[in-house]
Parts: sequence; C-alpha cells; structure tokens
Amino acid sequence: MSSLSRFSRYARVLSVGLALHIPISVAVAAPESPKIRVLVLSGKNNHDWRKTTPEVVSALLESGLFAVDVEEDVAAMKADKITHYDVLVSNFNTHPKIESVWSKEMGDSVEAYLKKGHGLVIVHAGSAVFYDWPFFQSLASATWGKGTHHASIHENEVSFTPVAHPITSGLKPFQTKDEFWEMISVTDPNALCLATVVPKPAAGGGGHVEKIMFCNEIDGARGFSLFLGHNAEAMGNPMWRTLLQRGTEWAATGKVTENTPSNNNSKK
Repeated sequence: MSSLSRFSRYARVLSVGLALHIPISVAVAAPESPKIRVLVLSGKNNHDWRKTTPEVVSALLESGLFAVDVEEDVAAMKADKITHYDVLVSNFNTHPKIESVWSKEMGDSVEAYLKKGHGLVIVHAGSAVFYDWPFFQSLASATWGKGTHHASIHENEVSFTPVAHPITSGLKPFQTKDEFWEMISVTDPNALCLATVVPKPAAGGGGHVEKIMFCNEIDGARGFSLFLGHNAEAMGNPMWRTLLQRGTEWAATGKVTENTPSNNNSKK
C-alpha cells in the first residue's frame, strides 16, 4: 500500500470516528526538556586549558542535560553575554599573577545575574582569579591561598562527608589519580564541604584530611567547587565526570536528576 493510500485510509477512519464521537488515540511524542545552558569560561589558566576545557565540555554533554558554549576571551565579555545562560563554569584563572579581569560594573552585573537563581561552578583552579571580587570568592567557597600547596600527582581515595546533599546522595568513596590540594584557603565559613582526601606522605602529602569539594548558597546564587581535575587524565575519571554533571545541574537548578552510577570505580 502506498503512503498516500495509507494516509487516505487513516483520514477516513478519523472522519468516521469524529462523526460517531468515537475516542481515537493518536500518539504524540512528548517534548524534550529544555537543556541547561552552560557557559564555560576558558582561554587562560596556569593549567593546560586547551586540553582540559574539551574534557569539561564533553563531560557535560555526555549527560544529555546541557547545552554548552565556551568563552575564551573572558576579559572582553559584556554583561549581556551571560543573560542567556543558567550557569557559569570557570576553567579560567590568572594564577599566579593577581590581576583585575573585569571592571566593578561588570562584576556587579554578573553578581546580580547569579543572585537571580543562577549558578557558578569552579573546576580545579578556576577560583584562582577575581581576587578583587569578594562575592565571587565567597560563592566559590575556597581558593588557592597563602600556604596552599600540593604533593605529587598520585592515586588516592576520595571520601564524601556526612553532609546530606543532592550532589553526593548515593555516592560511594572512589579512587582517582589527581593533584590533591592541601591547606586550601576557605573563603566562606558557611560553605559546605562535600568531599575530602588524605594526601599520601609517600607522594609528599601531609597525611591529613583535606577539603576538596564544596557547595554554597548566597542570596539566591548557588556555587559548586570541584578542586579535583588537574589534567585531562584526571578528568577522564568516571566519578569526576559524574560529580561535574551533578554539581553543575544543582548549581543551575537547585536539584539533581542525574542518576547515581552503578559503578563508582575510577578508570585505571
């Protein structure tokens, strides 16, 4: 039967059904949920952003939750650039040189945007910037500060704190090979620490519990900071990618719908 004949037959059935008031069900595909709009700040970093930014983007896209754009000229951004996005992800810094990136007017505009229920996500050293902007530093929860240091890259176990939070709900400790900061400078005492690690003395670590993941809420703005992810290899860890996905969704929306992975083990 040709497609035209099939259509004619369907039309006749439909017209009869309408005339006789017979209910006829027609399947209609449910509309897809709109993607969470993400703007990744990149283009400058004391880490290899040319390799890590693509990992950030791919980790977000593979979840199916996000639409992602990348800005590599952060200093030239205008305030209206960010209004189309739900969350900013910083893989950008000016470390070790402390310098002003945006004018106060630009910072005020971004701050107002964040306080309207939007989010900020920090990736590894993404808070080592905007030192002259108190709100950014507070929402980021922590940064590289005086006395902050790290051991050699090594494999270690990351543990989650007892804090009940959607980002970490159902997750188990996991192994990862990464750079683990020590004596991180906490910039807001009200920030919640969600994960810790004990850098190994054999790798030059202090052997003490160190905070490496935070979340925060200030005046309607939500912040999530994942201080893991020194390089592309570390970002390939399945749990790192899960944490970025869940933390970004929470920062953007205040909730987490991403399923808990059935296997929390890292790649070897």
